[in-house]
Amino acid sequence: MKVEEKLAKNIVKIDRESHIEIKGEICSNCEKKYCLIVCPGNLYKYNEETNEVTVEHSGCLECGTCMIACVKGAILWRYPRGEYGVQYRYG
Repeated sequence: MKVEEKLAKNIVKIDRESHIEIKGEICSNCEKKYCLIVCPGNLYKYNEETNEVTVEHSGCLECGTCMIACVKGAILWRYPRGEYGVQYRYG
């Protein structure tokens, strides 16, 4: 079975409340913005005009890579509330 086929078997229940928070005052001073590179879901977007990073939490794979890669500590990440999030069928 291909990876794409395995991922298609997952069930995602999206929470209206985001489990990812970006501290804008810290993030705006970060030059590297690793979150834009490391997220496997490509959920982080940078707006050059406002110098803001935003995230679309509904596609999060819950790997936490963004939090680890954020060297400034601007990303607060936690698992989604109970009953929400990704249910993996193949690890």
